[in-house]
Amino acid sequence: MNERDISRERVRERDLVLAPNEFAFISDETKGNINVYVGPHKTSLANTDQPVVFDYETKRFKRVTLEQAIGVLAVAPEGWYLVLKNPARDSSHPRTGALNNLPELDVGRKVNTPGPVSYALWPGQMVKVVPGHSLRSNQYLLVRVYDEEAAKTNWAKAVIKRQTAPGTDPVAEGSEQGVFDPSKNVPELTMGKHLVIRGTDVSFYIPPTGVEVVADEQGKYVRDAATLERLEYTILLDEDGNKRFIQGPAVVFPRPTETFIERNGSRKFRAIELTEIAGVYVKVIAPYEENGRAYKVGDELFITGREQMIYFPRPEHALIRYGGREIHYGIAIPAGEARYVLDRTQGNIRLERGPTVFLPDPRREVIVRKVLDPKTVDLLFPGNKDALEYNARLSALKRSEAGNEFVIDDEARQVAQRSRDMAAPEKSKAEAAFVGDAVTRNQTFTPPRTIVLDNRFEGAVSIDLWTGYAVLVKSRSGKRRVEVGPTVFLLEYDENLQAMELSTGTPKSDDKVMRTAYLRVKNNKVSDLVEAETSDLVRVHMRLSYRVDFEGDASQWFGVENYVKFLTDHLRSLLRHAVKQHGVEPFYGNAVSIIRDVILGPQGEDGKRPGRRFTENGMRVYDVEVLGVSIGDEAIAKLLVEAQHASVQQALAVASERRRLELTRARESARQESAALESQTKVQLLEIEGREVERKHAVELARIKAESDTRENRHKAEVALQSLLDAVSAAQLARERARAQFDDEVARAELDRTVRELDAQVRATAEKAKAFTPDLVAALQAFGDRALAAKMAESMAPLAILGGESVADVLRRLLEGTSVADVLAKVTAKSEARALPEGSNS
Repeated sequence: MNERDISRERVRERDLVLAPNEFAFISDETKGNINVYVGPHKTSLANTDQPVVFDYETKRFKRVTLEQAIGVLAVAPEGWYLVLKNPARDSSHPRTGALNNLPELDVGRKVNTPGPVSYALWPGQMVKVVPGHSLRSNQYLLVRVYDEEAAKTNWAKAVIKRQTAPGTDPVAEGSEQGVFDPSKNVPELTMGKHLVIRGTDVSFYIPPTGVEVVADEQGKYVRDAATLERLEYTILLDEDGNKRFIQGPAVVFPRPTETFIERNGSRKFRAIELTEIAGVYVKVIAPYEENGRAYKVGDELFITGREQMIYFPRPEHALIRYGGREIHYGIAIPAGEARYVLDRTQGNIRLERGPTVFLPDPRREVIVRKVLDPKTVDLLFPGNKDALEYNARLSALKRSEAGNEFVIDDEARQVAQRSRDMAAPEKSKAEAAFVGDAVTRNQTFTPPRTIVLDNRFEGAVSIDLWTGYAVLVKSRSGKRRVEVGPTVFLLEYDENLQAMELSTGTPKSDDKVMRTAYLRVKNNKVSDLVEAETSDLVRVHMRLSYRVDFEGDASQWFGVENYVKFLTDHLRSLLRHAVKQHGVEPFYGNAVSIIRDVILGPQGEDGKRPGRRFTENGMRVYDVEVLGVSIGDEAIAKLLVEAQHASVQQALAVASERRRLELTRARESARQESAALESQTKVQLLEIEGREVERKHAVELARIKAESDTRENRHKAEVALQSLLDAVSAAQLARERARAQFDDEVARAELDRTVRELDAQVRATAEKAKAFTPDLVAALQAFGDRALAAKMAESMAPLAILGGESVADVLRRLLEGTSVADVLAKVTAKSEARALPEGSNS
């Protein structure tokens, strides 16, 4: 509002009417004083009274209209507080409903007044209504001491509501520097000191006079702590440059001098999950000890899932990145493939073969790619345009690294990825990344290499050798070996294939050669055109195709660089010499045989040719095909054709006569054969009849002989049976005779014993009977002899039966010469005498 408008307003309205809760500043332009009117109040202003307001920015009073000069009391309800600048030295406030003169202000000071409260402001005072600070358990306040004496005096006047019940201990961070529980202890209060009030300790806070709450960049007083879950961490950076790494689960409150490190707007980061085929490469930037092992500054570690599955960064570690990559992953190498691995410490490059998942240790190992020049690519992979194009890109990448011979595998991947990113639409890159100390290294040290063919081959150079082919593999150390197909093999880093230059064209010459590394060792075919001269000075041209094999020691196969030229030159010389020994006519008529004899040698007894061997490289020509023989002179060739025609005509005439002769010979021979056959038929009939008679006679003789043999066999069987029966009978008789002899001996022994007993008895009786008369003795003796004879007859009856004699004969023979024999004779005579009448009666 300009001066004219103010003058008009002054004339139009000079009454000041203030309602309750309103106040106004009125300047007395005659004295320069500024009075405060507080409602409810009504007054009429003089012409020298000017309504004004205090501008907080310029710190000056501005003239305004009466309506604009009316302000509202500063009101702080329950839970709010007022921040008053420039308070009155007597701490007074304008009275309600009256005119108030300006007291002396304590300029530059600030007072916090918790609600509920309301008052008008003195001219020159500034007030700010701030809501009380309510905190959740994951929130905090950052407060600053702006008046040390006032803070110490009014510290107990702060409005504080505890978060937990009294008597419980604060969280672990409560004892940390600058983080405290204001309801339990009084910190050291110095000017400018910052303190942190945590939501885990205090749920509501209004600062006392001398302390102010510091707002963040967005003007907010309440700040959010970092709530960490498992596998999460955060990093706090202190003003002295030190960092704290805190792992979850936890609620992290920073110290007053700490700030959260953020990345992409986030201050929480995921821990790095490792596996056995993934790891991180770190450098020790501060000494520490862990698990009884001391680590010093400068040590480099490669931590994989074998050591720990989850990696949390720590202040002593700085992550080393290669090509922006934080985690090093293993690379799958299938069976039959490999990767070149450079040893950074020794400079050796080895071959890591599959099948495996290979995780290189970045402290020592780097996977490299081998760059092939165009000649080598054409030698190894003839006609492969993709291989040429890709190796051209690798060569360009190699040239960008001056003096380097190789291309690092990671660098080649990055170039390929950048090409794909340029071709593909822009994608969001809000992916989780590592946050913490890191060391980014240049990749221009000894560059490794790897051959990659159309993104299908990212490892070592693989050669698929077909059946019937061989290659010579040589290394820079001088080692050589021969690989024979079918096989698939991998080239070591310092290995390459030996190149050969083979003559091409017909006839073979050195004007145009083919460069290759593949030698056909089985069923090789070499064609050539040989020109020679006969003994009669006629030139002939021979178109030949040689069949070649390589045999013997494989190390000799590559002894001749251009085996095609070597083969054709030697065989040309042999053929020219052989052709020179023949005239054109005999050679032309027998060219194939002459050529095969010269090249393959004469046929052996088995009908096979030995072939032509070359000891220089183990080559053997085992067959030759004569594709054509032509005469160089057309006139001579025409004469040879005419002579050949005449010779053919003569041969045809002779053949016709021979056919006529053969017809006559065949006709007469047929008649002769017919007569011979009839005679032969009659002879055969007679022979058949004779054979039938002979067979009948033979059958009859056989029948008679069979009958005779039957009778003879039967007789022989009977004789044999009789002999057997005789033998059986003789054996039986021998057994009976032996048994009888045994029984006879037993009986004789028994008889002798009995006789001896009887004789003893007789003698005893005789002794007893000496007193008897002779007649009595004779009578008793006779009686005894009879009894003895009877008893002996009874005992000897079985022996008499076995011997076929009578009992009397046996006793007589046994008792001959004894007295008993006489008695026995008498008894026998009497018995016979009695038997005669009986026999006559019968």
